[in-house]
Amino acid sequence: MDYPSETNNYLVEHAKLIRHSYSHWLLDELIPQSKSELDFAKRLFEADFALVTHNTEAEPVFNYANQKALDLFEFNWQDFTRLASKHSAEPVNQSERERLLTLVTKNGYINEYEGIRISSTGKRFVIRNAIVWNLVDENQVYQGQAACFDQWSYL
Repeated sequence: MDYPSETNNYLVEHAKLIRHSYSHWLLDELIPQSKSELDFAKRLFEADFALVTHNTEAEPVFNYANQKALDLFEFNWQDFTRLASKHSAEPVNQSERERLLTLVTKNGYINEYEGIRISSTGKRFVIRNAIVWNLVDENQVYQGQAACFDQWSYL
């Protein structure tokens, strides 16, 4: 996927997957009062919260990040969407991350997750009250996982 922009409708198809899955699991709207799918996609990319998704590979790779997440993790789009999602946490925190992903896979979502992450330049930060959910298409076929959070602090 290319960097979300007006030219590619802010990756509206992927944004629809995020929106549908969030609504499916949490019975709520991620961005209330969006006027259209395109409006949702644009607002998602420009949101004040961080949102990332990864694919279904055996070692999942990030395939989306909104601008807030790109800024927080200090990556450009091309590098972030080539990054194995496990590399967003330090090696010492890998077991906690794996436990989290197993819970999400089993239950569909979790909320109030806390964990330590690391940026591309080595800045460590803790995320709080994150929501992590399975991405499922309209046929309930698993398409990866998503996470969003609006609370973090640098360590």
